[in-house]
Amino acid sequence: MEDRIIAACDGASKGNPGPAAWAWVVADAQGRPQRWEAGPLGSATNNVAELTALRELLASTDPTVPVEVRMDSQYAMNAVTKWLPGWKRNGWKTSGGKPVANRELVVEIDGLLDGRGVSFRYVPAHQVDGDPLNALADQAASEAAVSQRAAGTAYGSPEPVPVPARATRSRPAKSRAATAPGASGAGRTARAGATIRAKFAGRCHCGKPYAAKDMIAKNPNGWGHPECRTAPV
Repeated sequence: MEDRIIAACDGASKGNPGPAAWAWVVADAQGRPQRWEAGPLGSATNNVAELTALRELLASTDPTVPVEVRMDSQYAMNAVTKWLPGWKRNGWKTSGGKPVANRELVVEIDGLLDGRGVSFRYVPAHQVDGDPLNALADQAASEAAVSQRAAGTAYGSPEPVPVPARATRSRPAKSRAATAPGASGAGRTARAGATIRAKFAGRCHCGKPYAAKDMIAKNPNGWGHPECRTAPV
């Protein structure tokens, strides 16, 4: 029997609210990913996606084995570790007397936590040399939010490849104006190296899609993810 489960979960919402999805990944004792799953949520907020990811992870793991959950959502973590006891005492009202947001999800998670050993570890998202399990869950949730299709080990899906986090680069001193097709505020120009918000969904030259309202940048081969910008335009 396993001594401990190491796992990560994450949610994504393209627009907040907008096309959303959840994802989790379970690793072996050495931290190597063993299985993962992602699922669509239609239109939802980021907080709903984060809480759903935690619920799905807990429901998919053996309750008799202690689990370490790595998350980049302070809201979801605080909701179930700090605020939950007070909400229950107050009749599911916040300290300000307002109904608790996303109560149904929090109640489900509370039930799944009951009687099992769960520890939470906060891991900042999109960091150079960040937590690899969180990065995988983040990528899986992001791709499912765009495609609105379930994916994972049980579906025979290939493991998502997280986009490497990169240090912020200074913009070139000299740039020429470019207009992004379908960019928010089309008709305006964007400086080379600048990021703008896409008005319509599209596909980056890396082969992966981006959603409407995602930030995009001018790449040598067209518009796409800012992190796929490999050279000044």
